[in-house]
Amino acid sequence: MRKIAIYGKGGIGKSTTTQNTVAGLVEAGKNIMVVGCDPKADSTRLLLGGLAQKTVLDTLREEGEDVDLDDIVIPGYGGVRCVESGGPEPGVGCAGRGIITSINMLEQLGAWDEKYEIDYTFYDVLGDVVCGGFAMPIREGKAEEIYIVVSGEMMAMYAANNICKGIQKYAQNGAVRLGGLICNSRNVDHESEMIEELARKLGTQMIHFVPRDNVVQRAEIHRKTVIEYEPEHGQADQYRKLSNAIDSNEMFIIPTPLEMEELEKLLIDFGIDA
Repeated sequence: MRKIAIYGKGGIGKSTTTQNTVAGLVEAGKNIMVVGCDPKADSTRLLLGGLAQKTVLDTLREEGEDVDLDDIVIPGYGGVRCVESGGPEPGVGCAGRGIITSINMLEQLGAWDEKYEIDYTFYDVLGDVVCGGFAMPIREGKAEEIYIVVSGEMMAMYAANNICKGIQKYAQNGAVRLGGLICNSRNVDHESEMIEELARKLGTQMIHFVPRDNVVQRAEIHRKTVIEYEPEHGQADQYRKLSNAIDSNEMFIIPTPLEMEELEKLLIDFGIDA
């Protein structure tokens, strides 16, 4: 089983990218589990046709420790096994700890037993690696392949670089490696070339450039992935290409994060003054 975590700046499109990629892998015949690691609990929305899932933390609060696997793992599009960690009540507690609680419970309940024949587990993780809870999938080896969703915007690149620092830290004593950057386009000038160069400096690859297309938003309004909503659309093919690139990827590295001055120079060279 391949264990993948998707990181990136808040609002960059991690959940959308993850679910559309998963749809492509399902279409190719893969058995997938998605573990949402965001208090908003929207990591499986497009796979379930809406926010239809009770989170692990809500289930624990309402039912105590006597929880069955079927209470927290719901089948979605193409049989994807969907889990939402959830978070604490607003203003109380740490959302990162919810991830730790959820993953530990899933392990105790046998969510990854061989009988399920899971090919991939995807962890869709909130924001930067700045909190021990959110770093948990890579810190404790739950995820071994990391993909970072980025764009040509400065703060998205800054977040990607910051995440690489976390990967570099935890890779020293573990199996976690960076598999590449996924550019979720924001139509920034020279965006593809800039992210290619960022990837090169980090020692990795831009595994795919996902163009911006409003069909993604239309599909989200209908609570579906693009592949399910409009399978013949060119954007559906882009997600198929991304899923295939991940499926066939063999380049896994310990990244070499940039200094802030190098990041700013990238933006100048490819963006502002290009």
